[in-house]
Amino acid sequence: MDIQKFLGEKQVVFNLLPHRESFDAQRMAQTLHVPGREVAKTVLLRADRGYAYFVAVVPAPEHIDLPRVAELLGGSQVELASEEELAARCPDCECGVLPPFGSEYGMQTLLDSQLLGDEEIVFEGNTHHEAIRMKMADFRRLEQPLEGRLTTRKA
Repeated sequence: MDIQKFLGEKQVVFNLLPHRESFDAQRMAQTLHVPGREVAKTVLLRADRGYAYFVAVVPAPEHIDLPRVAELLGGSQVELASEEELAARCPDCECGVLPPFGSEYGMQTLLDSQLLGDEEIVFEGNTHHEAIRMKMADFRRLEQPLEGRLTTRKA
């Protein structure tokens, strides 16, 4: 998915933030000089042994709490998806890149409620050397995510 084209077609105002190549959201936050809690990372989750997939959008310094997500999804068995599953579900993305717009890939998006207090959301763009900043209200309007607490803080 071309995120810039998608947001342009939806008439959403956003900023493109080029940066040095980084392969995780926490390093991207450091490169952009933005606190990690203000940067969203996206994680592909597999539910019920691959029957369904979800895109989880969570604060960069946090870890997915699989039992908590399972409860939010009504008791589904939830696991982290593999890199191969990510590549199969998002074939138009650079290896390891997962846009926070699961709906564009036929998947529901889950949004960690900790991000709801932020006016803006910053996330990885189409590559490992660009980020996108947009209004949280626009993201929620476009994606209509299922919202709830998805994480536990790293030790």
